[in-house]
Amino acid sequence: MEKKKVVLALGHKALGTTLPEQMTAVKGAAKAVADLVEEGCQLAICHSNAPQVGMIHTALNEFGKEHQDYTFAPMSVCSAMSQGYIGYDLQNAIREELLSRGIMKTVSTIITQVVVDPYDDAFAEPIKVIGRYMTAEEAAAEEEKGNFVVEEEGKGFRRIVAAPKPKEIVEIEAIRTLLDADQIVIACGGGGIPVLRQRNHLKGASAVIEKDYASGKMAELLDADMLMILTGQEKMAINYGTEREKQLDVVSPEQVEEYAAAGQFPRASILPKMAAGASFVSGREGRVAVIAELTKAREAFHEKAGTIIR
Repeated sequence: MEKKKVVLALGHKALGTTLPEQMTAVKGAAKAVADLVEEGCQLAICHSNAPQVGMIHTALNEFGKEHQDYTFAPMSVCSAMSQGYIGYDLQNAIREELLSRGIMKTVSTIITQVVVDPYDDAFAEPIKVIGRYMTAEEAAAEEEKGNFVVEEEGKGFRRIVAAPKPKEIVEIEAIRTLLDADQIVIACGGGGIPVLRQRNHLKGASAVIEKDYASGKMAELLDADMLMILTGQEKMAINYGTEREKQLDVVSPEQVEEYAAAGQFPRASILPKMAAGASFVSGREGRVAVIAELTKAREAFHEKAGTIIR
């Protein structure tokens, strides 16, 4: 039987926040991955990195402040670092879980660059908060450098960066080669390292990319059969938090578009999941996107759990 090609996006719940939390959390994520391998899936995995990239950014910039010989770390470098150490923990946890089930399969992490459009409107309207709290003086210094900051009442100022849409995945052929060899590949971690194409040069962008949009782009370019986004919620909903709240079981891309236009999906959390799923499904007949709770991966694969877009 021909294997289904699945792009799997792992959210924050699969990784935790701190290093010890991550070591524990990836074991749960590995069980979900192994379940899908047992179901006969070819798997490409993307993961979030929001707490991790913020931690790296803060740590390196604080170090740079205390040591004059060291420069501050750009966002692109922080993103690359997060891909490396999250991939390290995740691939080892998956390998261990597979071996415990008697499955011999290579798991590899690809440090992945994702091209963004320098004219994306997101650069004029940053929404992603990163790093530590700053004083008013430090915030002013950031603005002098051309960065954006936002004030959180009673806590201080924090930097915010753009979240542009992914246009191209630089290492897509390497990802495809590993997937076609029936290996498990971890790629586009944290949405990928955002880069701007300047002739033959790829310049790191001061931004982050939504991992859900990057997962959708990877699924599209790989011509996957299914995009599965595993998160902390069992189903997506409309009229969330009201008496009229309704969980979504099966929706069409057209319905997703209508709900999104009506403001039903929070821009920084649910909208990227639903929009990425709808866009992927619209690309070819027979595709399916599922957004489900992390422990329901096997059920979601059989379309018996989560919110299904088709």
